[in-house]
Amino acid sequence: MIRVVVVDDQALVRGGFRAILSAHPDIDVVGEGGTGKDAVTLVHDLHPDVALIDVRMPGLDGIEATRQIAASGAGCRVLMLTTFDVDEHIYNAFRAGASGFLLKTVSPEALALAVRAVHGGDALLAPTITRRLIERFTCSPVPDADQRLQLLTDRELEVLRLVAQGRSNTEIATELYLSHGTVKTHVGRILAKLEARDRVQAVVRAYESGLVIPGHAQG
Repeated sequence: MIRVVVVDDQALVRGGFRAILSAHPDIDVVGEGGTGKDAVTLVHDLHPDVALIDVRMPGLDGIEATRQIAASGAGCRVLMLTTFDVDEHIYNAFRAGASGFLLKTVSPEALALAVRAVHGGDALLAPTITRRLIERFTCSPVPDADQRLQLLTDRELEVLRLVAQGRSNTEIATELYLSHGTVKTHVGRILAKLEARDRVQAVVRAYESGLVIPGHAQG
């Protein structure tokens, strides 16, 4: 059972997401709130697997709440929700520790799939817009961002480049003539060495370090 909390300053939106997710037998909505502070408290008190958090809320916004949740060491994955398809918000959400970013116009089935994906350790990297935005906001390498990448083997660097292109484990296995299990092991080691909570965080670091060049991640 995937434990979920929903945080949005509009009660109607919260209720809608609760109804959608509660219709799935493998998802349990264990709490809801209306502020960023609520989000931090709910994650601390209820230990959910996934938190759906709105970007724009009064007081503590969703991005800062996500940053605090990530800094706390909680194992909770965060899916950011917004009405606005704003580039800066998307990148800042990833930098804060979010595992995905969804517009509130997302279909009910896509919402449930997103919750399952991030709970499983994946990240919402497939949409072309997400990859493009990561590229746009990591155009300039960040000083010292590549220190941890030096811990990666040549094969792990190769796998990370493909992850940054939005490739799935199955696609990477096919391209590198590896088994799916071997690719999964490589990805796990990459995340551990980079101290990245998921694929999104690893990809951001790959761009920041200059390992992947903006405009060259086609997929």
